[in-house]
This record gives sequence, C-alpha cells and structure tokens, in this order.
Amino acid sequence: MTDLQTSLMAIGGTIVVGVIGYNKWQEYKARKTVERAFSSDQDDVLMKSPTPAGEAIERHEPTLADDDGLKPSAAVPVSTQAFADEPLASGSAAVAAPPVAAPVVQKDLPVDDLIDCVIPITPEGPLRGEKILPTLQTLRHVGGKPVHFIGQRDDGMWEPIAHGGIYYALSAGVQLANRGGPLNEIEFSELVTRLRRIADDLDAEPDMPDMIHVMPGARGLHQFVTEYDAQLSVNVQSNGAPWVINTLLAALERQGFDLRPDGRLVMPDGDGGVLFSLSTNVTLAAESTSRLTLLLDVPRVAQARDGFGAMISCARMLASRLDGTVVDDGNQPLSNAALEEIAGQVRDFYGHMEAADIPAGSVRAQRLFS
Repeated sequence: MTDLQTSLMAIGGTIVVGVIGYNKWQEYKARKTVERAFSSDQDDVLMKSPTPAGEAIERHEPTLADDDGLKPSAAVPVSTQAFADEPLASGSAAVAAPPVAAPVVQKDLPVDDLIDCVIPITPEGPLRGEKILPTLQTLRHVGGKPVHFIGQRDDGMWEPIAHGGIYYALSAGVQLANRGGPLNEIEFSELVTRLRRIADDLDAEPDMPDMIHVMPGARGLHQFVTEYDAQLSVNVQSNGAPWVINTLLAALERQGFDLRPDGRLVMPDGDGGVLFSLSTNVTLAAESTSRLTLLLDVPRVAQARDGFGAMISCARMLASRLDGTVVDDGNQPLSNAALEEIAGQVRDFYGHMEAADIPAGSVRAQRLFS
C-alpha cells in the first residue's frame, strides 16, 4: 500500500467520523430545544384547566369561515317530529296507579323527542326495573343508531330504567340521525320487528309510528348534522430542525395533554370531555416531526369553554417555545386579523345551533355529532 493510499484512507475515515458526529450533535440540539421549550416553570394560562362554564372568559369567542364552507347558510329547519301528533307515552295504561297525563320527556333523559323517534309502550301492569332490564338490553342499536328506554313512575316522572324502579309506562327512542347518516328504512324495519318481540315478552303494546312519517324527520335532522359538522384546525410548523417525537410527547403530556391508545393527544376540558386534539402527523414509530396540527370539533364543545380561543392560545404557545410558526393547511402564516375573523364566524355558528335548540357541547349535540 502506497503512502498516497494510506493518506486517502485516513482522510476518508476522518470525514465519516465527522459526519456521524455532526448528525449526533444535530439530534442532541433538537432534543435540547424541546426540553428547554417546556422547562419553564411559569404558569401558562392555556395549559391550565379550562375555564368552567359560567365564569368570565377573556378570550374572543369562537366563529367559522365562509371559504371553508363552515358557516351555515341559514337556520336549517329541523323537522324531527313528523309524527308529533303521536303521544310520547300512553296515559291510559290499565294499572293500579296509572299516570294521568301525557308526559313531558325531560331534556336530560336518554330518550329525547327532538332527536329520537319516540315510541310509547303500554304494559298490562306495573313493571319492575330489574325484571325488564335484561330484555331491554337486548336492543341497544339498530344499524349505527342507538336505542334507549325510559320508564314512567307512579308520580308521572320519567327516568332511565333502573333496578328497584316500578314503571307504569315505557318509551323507546331510536336516534334519528348522526354523522353516519339518517335512520333508514332497513334500520327502522329492524327496530319494529325487535321492539314488537320485546313488547310481547313484557306483555306490553308498542304504539309504532308509520315509517313514512319517520323518514322525513330523520332526513331533516341529518341535513342539520351535515350543515353544522364543522371542524377547525391550525398547524405549528417548525422553523428549523424537526422535533424529536419521544421528547415532544413527554413534554406535551406534562403540559396537560392526554395521550390516547390510538396515538391522539387531547386537551381535556376539565369535565370529562375533550377541548381540542393534537396530531403529530406521523406514526408512533417515527423519530421526529416538523408539524403539529391542533383540531377543534366545533359542535361538540360548548361556547362557554371558548374552544377556538384555547386552541389558538395553545398553538401560539407551542410556536413560541418550539421555534415554530402558526400556519394554515396551505402552510401560510395565520395573522391575528384572520384569526379574529374566524373567531367572529364561530360565534355566529354557535348562535345558529342555539337557535335550533341544539347548543354546541350539549348532550343533544354530543349525540348527534358522534
């Protein structure tokens, strides 16, 4: 081997070692960037528990964008009770202490006359909750639509069927629509068949509405769901090196995000729900990412929680700490003016939902937008 060959090999080895060392140094710097970004002990308003409903909120209230098709064209008339002249439950059951008037279904019950097809069931006599629950639990869904039951006590009040309860009338409710579509003819036919079988087992008589009256209400409610199915997202794009995933996830969890089994990160609303979610836009096996996406499911978050304001505050905080920029889906920076405009549209959106008696974040909205 000549001196020239020896020298070339030595130079090549030096270059390889240098490249490896440089890569390790870049990885070290990226990890330290994330660690420093989240190492501050200073309180962050965004990462505290969300403001409870009813308390004053300093952030701007939410809104939705025209160019994304999110703003409702008008208040959509929802005709979910095409069979509204049908009584919700019979008041003439031949029992020892029957209710005296057609009951009003309370809003906090699992059977809701605005979003469910409500079917009265009249038993021959009082029914004990523990006796009928096993039978009723055989019917939980038809297709993708949930089915619930409630019972009327001797004082005329309605409640979910429970052990120890005695019921003089029952009502079944099948949800008319959700994000998966409206209740269709096949699902309704299945409901009728299975509900008649259950009623026979309970010595009861169901008062089935005509299918031709139910279908228009289901389609009308699904039209509402389609019109108001709005999701808003913002992104944080790295200005430099990608962020190391393991370090980033650990830091986000310390700041209040919950890591779900499916890999989603969600910010809890402090009351068992989700305020907004965060995606790293890569698989769990990836080592780094250059982009984070925050997503607000608008109809599922109550206006009082200011989900849009909280999401934007979080995006700005992440951008500041991680050396990133808040951008839209087209990678264009989002100005304060653009965000304020969107916030105003969200407020209008909430107003439309409130006017339809399906306020965002309510039980009704949670069920419909599922």
